[in-house]
Amino acid sequence: MPRTKGDHEARRREVSEAVWQVMATRGFTGLTLRAVAAEMGASTGLLTHYFPSKRSLVEYALGLLEERTLGRPRRAAAPGLAAFRAALLDVLPLAAQAVVSNRIWVSSWDAALSDEAMREDYADKYARSRDRLSAHAAAAQERGDLPPGSPADLAAGAQAFVLGLVVQALLDPAAFPPRRQVELLDGYLAGLAARPPAGPPADEGSVPA
Repeated sequence: MPRTKGDHEARRREVSEAVWQVMATRGFTGLTLRAVAAEMGASTGLLTHYFPSKRSLVEYALGLLEERTLGRPRRAAAPGLAAFRAALLDVLPLAAQAVVSNRIWVSSWDAALSDEAMREDYADKYARSRDRLSAHAAAAQERGDLPPGSPADLAAGAQAFVLGLVVQALLDPAAFPPRRQVELLDGYLAGLAARPPAGPPADEGSVPA
């Protein structure tokens, strides 16, 4: 009997879940056709119907990861500093699902660094994230929540801060539990809010008054 479209979609969902489970338990570097097949209790021959190569499996896994990351519930907040903070909190591994997603993202950086197409794609993803943060920073400046300056610079600094905090929390969760992550982020944002506007750079060789 020929397979129906419903059968095909059901199999794709099964493959998706197997890919996700392998990435969640073994990290991105443990993602192989053999591992996915074992998770499904199937042969690698069945998997090659969907993924003729390791690269096609990687591309699918990245798409699945982005889809699930974008589909996560987001914190609602009023425009301004609250929205800026909420967007940064959404990045941190504060809940089980976010821990899994971040583990996979971080483990995939190695593959991205060694593949030019992936590296460009990741650079674009993080640039879009900075654009969203920049819009929140600009709104916070308009409301007086943050001092004047370049919202793009504020976004770049905040992104670098939270990504560094993500790595620390994944490597040493006991030292960086969710509460501690939130405290550190709030301390960082308080420093931004209290920072005076940046003045012009001092001339070389000038002596402070």
